[in-house]
Amino acid sequence: MIVRIMGEGQVKLDDSHFPTLNELDDELLAEVESGDEDGFRRTLTALLEAVRTLGAPLSEDSLEPSELILPAPDATIDEVRAMLTEDGLIPD
Repeated sequence: MIVRIMGEGQVKLDDSHFPTLNELDDELLAEVESGDEDGFRRTLTALLEAVRTLGAPLSEDSLEPSELILPAPDATIDEVRAMLTEDGLIPD
């Protein structure tokens, strides 16, 4: 799957990594819903770092369609709240 981190670029990520990412996504959803700013920041950072670490970056001139778009590392809790679905950022 091709994942875009807003403001950073795209990463090719194997589907086998999604159970790990979904756990972080569930935590992030709960923190956004409860307004836990510190937890939100910590979990967003962990989620994006996991995508960067587990995935392979695509070249900057690559124009692959992104199947999943994640917020920028400096996104606010309100910006992420606007991106959420009932499943979080990452569909189950």
